[in-house]
Amino acid sequence: MEKTPTEVWNVAELIEVQPQAVVSRTLINQKSGTVTLFAFDGGQGLSEHTAPYDALVQLLEGEMDIHIAGQPYRLHGGQMLLMPAGQPHALKANQPAKMLLIMIRAAPGDSQ
Repeated sequence: MEKTPTEVWNVAELIEVQPQAVVSRTLINQKSGTVTLFAFDGGQGLSEHTAPYDALVQLLEGEMDIHIAGQPYRLHGGQMLLMPAGQPHALKANQPAKMLLIMIRAAPGDSQ
């Protein structure tokens, strides 16, 4: 996303669900972290993977199952969940869903 003057965004309106797809849009990409918007059609998801950094998921709309290190979580619009660094995780939308992913690129134990 291009740098723009300060403005108010309705985040969920910045991306649209596409049939049988996962769509992403990077809002911020900095050395210190990223903010990425995702839209999932129902039944779509991301297969199990790990990330070297903590990630905060905020589900904006819909319903999604997230598994972290084998533990299942069900999120509904308005809820958020921390996915810890190094833990395998997978996501699947039970219905069309939009989520905001905030990844903090700081290694655990780094001083502030």
